Amino acid sequence: MTAQPRVDEDILSTAREQVLGRGEPLAYEQILAVMNTADDQLEELLALAHEVRMTYNGPEVEVEGIVSIKTGGCPEDCHFCSQSGQFTSPVRSVWLDIPELVRAAKQTRETGASEFCIVAAVRGPDARLMDQMREGVAAIRAEVDIQVAASLGMLTQDQVDDLVAMGVHRYNHNLEAGRSFFPQVVTTHSFEERWDTCLMVKDSGMELCCGGLVGMGETLEQRAELAAQLGELAPHEVPLNFLNPRPGTPFGDLPVMDSGEALRTIAAFRLALPHTILRYAGGRELTLGDLGTRDGLLGGINAVIVGNYLTTLGRDPREDLALLADLEMPIKALGQTF
Repeated sequence: MTAQPRVDEDILSTAREQVLGRGEPLAYEQILAVMNTADDQLEELLALAHEVRMTYNGPEVEVEGIVSIKTGGCPEDCHFCSQSGQFTSPVRSVWLDIPELVRAAKQTRETGASEFCIVAAVRGPDARLMDQMREGVAAIRAEVDIQVAASLGMLTQDQVDDLVAMGVHRYNHNLEAGRSFFPQVVTTHSFEERWDTCLMVKDSGMELCCGGLVGMGETLEQRAELAAQLGELAPHEVPLNFLNPRPGTPFGDLPVMDSGEALRTIAAFRLALPHTILRYAGGRELTLGDLGTRDGLLGGINAVIVGNYLTTLGRDPREDLALLADLEMPIKALGQTF
């Protein structure tokens, strides 16, 4: 790891008293100070983040599987994503039919997961996609004992209302990056458009799942900004993704984030979001490896996506489940997710 200047230990003492003691999240300047802590402070930082997680979220880990109902051919230009139709990356448009969707939900439930998320690579859903969602959610709810979540891009109010009526309990719509860095990541829509969808979801009664992606070349200040803005939004769940550079995308040649920096980021997000589900998402296998994955679970993470992601391979679900058993972290039961 690269040596870093040591930050005054007062930030860890402050975090212990403020976050662990009173349950109050860190503010932007405090988050930035945590992200600047030195390598020899990392063990103490992770231990503190784990205490916060255990105090305000308990030992259970929420497990989720995801599947893409529509993959590739997206009109947006998110610079990290191989599903964009604007780049030379090899993912091309594919649709799943309803039996395939139900089969994927059953396979997800067999891992012990309590949630199944249906994802589509679109700017926002059209009438065809909403019809397929309506049919797919009904079929899953009829055959599989699992909660259904969705991630379909930006929504109108009518579409939000339709998803509620279908029985979708949680909606994912990531901010991706902090407001100041967002134009370097996406140019085909704005940060404000994403924010507005998130507010409509929150107001609807659906749980909001909203996180971001780190390691895209943002500064520590911009990474702390993302954590603070997520704290302001107060989603039910925050998926934390680490850039897995995809060939053919504008970010395809960026280096993989250093594992120590990734763990420091996990801890900082936990201290910024003490009461929130903080979920391991894409890129953790490449960025952290097996040992780092364990360290993150002992540093603030309390939820995982198991199996493969939308266009990249994940860990074997059996490995994640064995790790949770080894750490004596029970999987949250389905009834506890309602």
